[in-house]
Amino acid sequence: MTRTRWRWAGALGLVAGVTAALWGVPPWWCLAIAVATPLVPGFLTAVVVGAATPGTRETDARDEMSGTEFEDYVARIARSVGVPVIMTPLSGDWGVDLIVGHRPNRLAVQCKRQSRPVGTGAVQEVVAGAPMQDCTRTMVVTNHQFTPAARKLAERHGCELVGGDELPRLRSTIRRLTRPMEPTST
Repeated sequence: MTRTRWRWAGALGLVAGVTAALWGVPPWWCLAIAVATPLVPGFLTAVVVGAATPGTRETDARDEMSGTEFEDYVARIARSVGVPVIMTPLSGDWGVDLIVGHRPNRLAVQCKRQSRPVGTGAVQEVVAGAPMQDCTRTMVVTNHQFTPAARKLAERHGCELVGGDELPRLRSTIRRLTRPMEPTST
């Protein structure tokens, strides 16, 4: 700590100790309060930072997965929603890795486990492949993020994007997208 911080911490401790004494707190508690008070801001900061930092079980497993393991991970999440999941073959899938849900509301999912942001190619593949797999909705899931161009293209085609930060909400997103479409009134 810098010299100024030490001074502020000492002054804060002194004020807390004197205040405790004025309230009639026993002297040994006043001393404890005076010593502990300067530590509280650092402790609270550490608590907030620690709560916002992902634990090893939250990130390392996804980061160390292969592409097919990431597809299995997404498929397990989709199955936990209670909808059927079809894993397409590695070749001839027209850019669709998973087919989720029942007809006519099937969801075509493209899974991308990458170390860089996902571009427009993934969106193009799943949007083009969805009709070939008899799917009406599309989604791209990645462990990373999406480029601005991919976001714009997905918005244009109604493709749902789920990036690394949104993965904890993947289950609710799949549930929402596989729900039957409500008829529109004319």
